Amino acid sequence: MNNRPDIFQSVEAQLTDAGFTISSKDFDRPWGGFFVINEAEADKFIETYFPGYTKEQLMIGEKLSPKFLVVAPNKRLSWQYHFRRAEIWRVVSGPVKVAISETDEETPGDFYQDGDIIVLKKGTRHRLIGAPDNYGVVAEIWQHTDPQQPSDEDDIIRLQDDFGRSPL
Repeated sequence: MNNRPDIFQSVEAQLTDAGFTISSKDFDRPWGGFFVINEAEADKFIETYFPGYTKEQLMIGEKLSPKFLVVAPNKRLSWQYHFRRAEIWRVVSGPVKVAISETDEETPGDFYQDGDIIVLKKGTRHRLIGAPDNYGVVAEIWQHTDPQQPSDEDDIIRLQDDFGRSPL
């Protein structure tokens, strides 16, 4: 399935069929889009998409902000990092490519398959990249590292962006 509306409809059905409440969604990102899951369902989200982890193991601040990312074929999210969050990703439908570095210098990245876990510490530079022939779907948890000021969409420091979005 490579039709954008079909992909998003399929992912949304998967989430609602599993009993999740979608708090918000955005299908208009130039790289694809995302679904934000109700914070109250973080335990169930972890149990479903991060087997072997517990909420206590993942909790750094006071909430986890579960999300689903849907990346289009050959599209790249920003080469970015965050000041107020760490992230943990699990590939739900891959492959996807992920570039990771401790410095501003971008690496070529590696491919990850269904079930693979990617752990991104606060400040780690990273980029999610769609595979050549398919949409990738990634379950994501934001681990808020500043309980006084939880991370949000403004906590993205872009070092490079294919779509001309500003660095901050």
